[in-house]
Amino acid sequence: MLAELFAVMAPVLAGAGLGFLWIRLGHPYPVDFVTRLVFNIGTPSLVLASLAGADIDANTFGRTMLATALVIITMGVATFGVAKLLNRDWRVLLAPMMYPNTGNMGLPVVLYAFGSAGFAYGITAMITVSLFQFTLGAALNSRGNPLKTLVKTPTVYAILISMVLLLTNTSLPPWLANTVGLMSGFTVPLMLITLGVSLASIQVKNLRSGLGFSLVRIPLAAGAAWLIAGWLGLPPLAQSILVLQMCMPVAVFNYLFAQRAQREPAYVASLVFCSTLLALFYLPLLLALLM
Repeated sequence: MLAELFAVMAPVLAGAGLGFLWIRLGHPYPVDFVTRLVFNIGTPSLVLASLAGADIDANTFGRTMLATALVIITMGVATFGVAKLLNRDWRVLLAPMMYPNTGNMGLPVVLYAFGSAGFAYGITAMITVSLFQFTLGAALNSRGNPLKTLVKTPTVYAILISMVLLLTNTSLPPWLANTVGLMSGFTVPLMLITLGVSLASIQVKNLRSGLGFSLVRIPLAAGAAWLIAGWLGLPPLAQSILVLQMCMPVAVFNYLFAQRAQREPAYVASLVFCSTLLALFYLPLLLALLM
């Protein structure tokens, strides 16, 4: 199991390592340009390419989406207590607490552990997290008018289009599917390389803090997901996948949001990095309990 999990995480570590090495060798890296490119073109394409062809029924989608939304809100409320415990600004911790990496890490793990039967639940959790992240998250991390920022966020429209396609069982035209598939290809690698660029200047104290944050967040997320899924009466498979998805490491997108808002991006990068490394140890244990 550890070998399969490492196969999922190796590209994450390799991409971040490439960015780290690039800066250490003294090469320039246009962080602002890359961030804009990823947010405005890459991410909307990635959402459409990933979700437009997913196979999920409306009932499964609705109940799992509600459960995921309640977990996200619960983690948002818990942020204030965690911020006091860690002596950090709650605005910096809010996004890392609420938005785990349910996409490029969560979905492969779900597919490996539960197969196609559980993949629909994993997709639904990813959609819900993305919807919160690129609506509420974009608004909270804007430096101007939040509503204006929301309206100008292309990923919001990509998520809404994907939801309509999912619920109406409609596919993208082949020419459009091929186009967004091609354009989405650069998104995750650039995100990871940019993360590594930030890690090149990280301080040791941030690494210690990042480990502490992960050790606090994971039990909170697992407990909230398990209780909420049970309260809503989700099937055991859906309950297990919700717990697994909510316990994924901090999403790389949180770092990009922090970079764009200039809200302690180096510290947020440490949360992403440390939680991803810790996942090598806690995810096998979690899978052994859930499977």
